[in-house]
Amino acid sequence: MSAGKEIRPFRPGQVWISMEQTPGGRCEPLVREGDRVRRGQKIGEPQTFTASAVHASISGAVTGLRTAKGTLYCAIRGDEEQPSPLGRSALEPVDAAAFGREEIIAAIREGGLVGMGGAGFPAAVKYETKAEIDTLLLNGAECEPFLTCDDRLMTEQPLAVLNGAMLLKKAAGAGRAVLCLEDNKPEAARALEEALRLFEDPPELKILPTRYPQGGERQLIQAVTGREVPAGGLPADAGVIVSNVATARTAAAILMDREPLTSRVVTVTGGVREPQNFLAPIGASLQELIAAAGGVNSRENRVILGGPMTGRCIARNYDGETEIGFVTKTTSGIVVLPPARLTESPCIRCGGCVSVCPAGLTPWKIDFAERAGDGALCERLDADACIGCGCCSYICPARRELARHTILARDRVRAMQRERRNA
Repeated sequence: MSAGKEIRPFRPGQVWISMEQTPGGRCEPLVREGDRVRRGQKIGEPQTFTASAVHASISGAVTGLRTAKGTLYCAIRGDEEQPSPLGRSALEPVDAAAFGREEIIAAIREGGLVGMGGAGFPAAVKYETKAEIDTLLLNGAECEPFLTCDDRLMTEQPLAVLNGAMLLKKAAGAGRAVLCLEDNKPEAARALEEALRLFEDPPELKILPTRYPQGGERQLIQAVTGREVPAGGLPADAGVIVSNVATARTAAAILMDREPLTSRVVTVTGGVREPQNFLAPIGASLQELIAAAGGVNSRENRVILGGPMTGRCIARNYDGETEIGFVTKTTSGIVVLPPARLTESPCIRCGGCVSVCPAGLTPWKIDFAERAGDGALCERLDADACIGCGCCSYICPARRELARHTILARDRVRAMQRERRNA
């Protein structure tokens, strides 16, 4: 598949950049149709707590501001651009002492940095915590099957990842930084070990056994530090901040190269003819990315945005002839899988879902409560602690859609809790 495939630059002629890069994270556009923009220019100002600044990912002319499915997009038709050379962040070790904590946080806010391995929460907000942080974990576990974007980033740009780790450690006020990856990434581990020699006080390198879902925040914290995040709490409550390695690499580019978040590595794999890892501008067409990977190799398929365990299906029986979406700051992969042929059976109370749930939940009970529309029971069953890993559905011999209903229950409970807080 895409393992071992070097990162290839992807240069589309046009991009469609969402003004809502994460759910509820709305931005107000700063440009109008006909304006000319340069790559890295801010084009969207955050309007909500979960929003981050949006920047032009290519240079060119704004051809329109259009709303599709309730989301506003800025379309930019690009100029002919030369490929950007690697900046200082990928070539020389950072002097973290030259940057102040507030300077780093302000820069990553202005640079539109978000968590690039998960829900896309603004990084500046995470690092502004008033909690006492002693440990920063850099998450390179990449435990989702099929995805290799973080693996290639660590292998090809280890110095940039480590520079970001040093800067984010300073932003967190932590005394310890640990770079965590699984033992199925030996090439990345060797590259990082060599780059670590360039630092006087380098981050630690922690090689973990390959196990799903090792990359979940709570699971990673427990595996590395032995601490548990309290129920309903945040990693900061355990004295830890967790950031993805792509987030760290982008932080280094923002501080050292003055390059905001305008592109990311996306794995395109599964049922395509030439699986690849692409460095794609934010707003690039998913249809064009699939075509650049040789197109789908079977018309009977499902296109998954993200990984096969936690991603979501965005198309079925896709023929490659229609647009299905655009790259956002959190787009880690496009995985083409065979069609699902599952028929649910009654739950046999085997307890398999309970035995594998990393959050310690009883998914089969939550499943029944959600199907019955019983939000109060879902709350008593702690459905809001679900991490959406999909382990329960994967192991279920009755092929019940436990993950889908547990995630629905989680969202129902969190909505109820928000209503009570705002009452």
